[in-house]
Amino acid sequence: MKTVLAIGLALSVSSAFAVGKTYSEADFVKKVNEEVKKKVDTIKNKSVSDLTKELLDKEEKLKLRELELQKQSDALRVSESEIEKRYKELNEKQKSFIGCVEKNEDESKARIGSLVDMVSNMKPQKAAEVLSVQDSEIAVKILQMIDAKKASKRFKFMDKDVSAKLQRQYRLMKK
Repeated sequence: MKTVLAIGLALSVSSAFAVGKTYSEADFVKKVNEEVKKKVDTIKNKSVSDLTKELLDKEEKLKLRELELQKQSDALRVSESEIEKRYKELNEKQKSFIGCVEKNEDESKARIGSLVDMVSNMKPQKAAEVLSVQDSEIAVKILQMIDAKKASKRFKFMDKDVSAKLQRQYRLMKK
């Protein structure tokens, strides 16, 4: 590139000198070198200013990008804290829900326990009537918790369809 520039410059200088003056070869080389040096200095100065401008532009872009990243980082921190807060709230709700479920199960067991006491102390015919109108799951749980002999006596006094249904469920629960 420099060679092409030097040759082009030499030709333009030589044509300028050919207009009336004759120079020695040393003067010619000296003049060509001076012109080349001027052109190179101009290119260097221009390149340095362009490079400086480019570096300043890039520095500005980097500062803007850094600000964007800082904003994103701040937003992430806020999001993380909010997610953590929501997670704690969810855990608290879950614990209270599980507590309610356990409480309901305990209450259900207590109710079934009292029904077991009541049905086991009833006469078989009256107990069969009570069990026949109960929800089948509850009736089977009650029958499962009373003595097997007492349960079989209660099955005898039930309607055949109800008794068959409850006995099927009773056998499945015993397994």
